[in-house]
Amino acid sequence: MSAKIRKIAVFIEETHREMEREISPPTRKAVAVAVIENPLAGEYHEDLTPLMDIGAELGELLGNRCVEALGIKPEQAESYGKSAMVGEAGELEHAAAILHPKLGAPLRKAVEKGAALVASSKKMGSPGQVLDVPLGHKDAAYVRSHFDGIEVRLNDAPRAREIMVAVAVTDSGRPLPRVGGLKAKDAIGKDGLK
Repeated sequence: MSAKIRKIAVFIEETHREMEREISPPTRKAVAVAVIENPLAGEYHEDLTPLMDIGAELGELLGNRCVEALGIKPEQAESYGKSAMVGEAGELEHAAAILHPKLGAPLRKAVEKGAALVASSKKMGSPGQVLDVPLGHKDAAYVRSHFDGIEVRLNDAPRAREIMVAVAVTDSGRPLPRVGGLKAKDAIGKDGLK
């Protein structure tokens, strides 16, 4: 692996009750975070290929970690998302390079299929700041019950010359969804929309 990883953290969130109603089965989200050295920190680089290659590695690693944490088969994953926070010696484009050109394909493999775009966010930050990871249905963007998110925070990341990269996967949508739209069970997943 070309990424110099300082730490990896994996979190699971389960919602068992909402508005005094039992959620059965509970809705579950997993988020896996890698804190890596930013090899391009400190100066402008026209070629961002090293970060793009790291993105591919992390898509596979973090996607698999989420699926394993949920204890599901890849095809049972329902939604996904990705996010990155760059420390102050980097630039926002470093987060874009990790997230966009190459991270998606290995993440889709980790969750089997994934016809829809992977929801994403990027930001500059410092240790202890919250990183929001947006979520959307993996095969059909019109499934509103899966418009969601999860946040993650590490007290010591990202440091100035680091990037904090997060991937999230769920096995369900929001608890008690009722804003209409395409239902997950009716999604076809051919065009990424329906």
